[in-house]
Amino acid sequence: MALVAQSAQTLQVIPLPRDGEVLVSFKLEEALTDEIRSAIQSGLTVKFVYTVELRRKSAAWFDRKEAEATILAQVKYDTLTRQYQYSRAVDGRTQVADTTGSEEVAWSNLTQDFTRLSLFRGVSLEPNAEYYVRVTVNSSPRNSVFVWPWRAADAVGLGKFTFVR
Repeated sequence: MALVAQSAQTLQVIPLPRDGEVLVSFKLEEALTDEIRSAIQSGLTVKFVYTVELRRKSAAWFDRKEAEATILAQVKYDTLTRQYQYSRAVDGRTQVADTTGSEEVAWSNLTQDFTRLSLFRGVSLEPNAEYYVRVTVNSSPRNSVFVWPWRAADAVGLGKFTFVR
């Protein structure tokens, strides 16, 4: 199961440098499609893996990656209890794990409840330098007819900022 066509999705990213860290907010503007709903209702675990990179712009060479974090958001529908079990882990550490009877709450955990995440604490930023936060998302399970040796992101978003001390 892949997300809908690239043009129909928006991944909004808002970086906020504060007190020696970069807080990141983002949300995936993706409607709950019948295909995704069916996968969830069947009891499959649906996962969204967000890769969040802090990068510094470079005029002469490739942009430099300063730091990276991985966020795993997943939901599984229990067909016996009719409850959605959802969780979120940042770099392998569970941040949220709960159950709900609401499809909207479970979907929001996968796509929208990413506000002021402290992902890049202690990263030294150079004053007056341009940076950006790049967020990519991949969903699973995926159904694809042809398997490539690499995998393109389902959606990509950028948020730029200039660090001013």
